Amino acid sequence: MREEYDIKNLNPRKNPYVKDSKKPITINLDESIVSYFKKESSSVGVPYQTLINMYLRDCMVNERHLSWK
Repeated sequence: MREEYDIKNLNPRKNPYVKDSKKPITINLDESIVSYFKKESSSVGVPYQTLINMYLRDCMVNERHLSWK
């Protein structure tokens, strides 16, 4: 092993997975919501947290907004 490495010549690449990284958060959800997504996830075969993320992403991509009265 070398004592020093020339970092600039190591052919650095950007991490291809940075775009897909997830940020862990704490969120309080109703028990009925968690139960619903857990039930859905077992029938679809996707972890419930991934399913919630997919649902929220769909809302974001399609620019769905809640209407408050």
